[in-house]
Amino acid sequence: MDRAVAVLENFIVLEGLDGAGTTTQMELLSARLSGAGIDVLATCEPSRGPVGSFIRRILRQEVSVDPCTLAHLFAADRNEHLYAAAGGMVPHLESGGVVVCDRYLFSSLAYQSVGCSFGRVLELNSRFPLPEYLVYLEVSPAECQRRLSTRPGVEPFEGLAIQDEIVRNYERGIEQMSGAGMKLIRVASTQPVGGGGENIWCFRESV
Repeated sequence: MDRAVAVLENFIVLEGLDGAGTTTQMELLSARLSGAGIDVLATCEPSRGPVGSFIRRILRQEVSVDPCTLAHLFAADRNEHLYAAAGGMVPHLESGGVVVCDRYLFSSLAYQSVGCSFGRVLELNSRFPLPEYLVYLEVSPAECQRRLSTRPGVEPFEGLAIQDEIVRNYERGIEQMSGAGMKLIRVASTQPVGGGGENIWCFRESV
């Protein structure tokens, strides 16, 4: 990266395509950390706050906005999610806890860049701190689509061709954020959605 970006200790982010199992792994990892006596905040993006709730309406296609407007909304939600006095990730980390987040700025770079330029989305997110650990679940687009086919409803970013583009955007985003001290953990998995947990848990001792 061209700019110095803070890396937040004990901040863990899970990323991957829709259907890769990020939510399941966030829940499993958080439960194990909590069981080990660690004060853990399990959270997700979009957040459950007011901006995040509006984003979810957009993703359900209840509201239509320009793709770059959506990218700005994600950035606004992320800022609140990080710094809100009540429930913010940074205050929890500063109190000595651990944060495990299902998706973060890497999802914006991967998904919002489909309809808005990568450079613009990168600029919107360039000043946000990075996690200490980025866990990237590598599951093929075809497998993710198979998993998604069992779920009701369709969100705007589903579809095999778009998923291939999102994978490329993920790799580009990870490359852009490399060199700042963030630890990247790739979990290649052809297992069921709950698989791979032991591979992720292997770094628990350093948290």
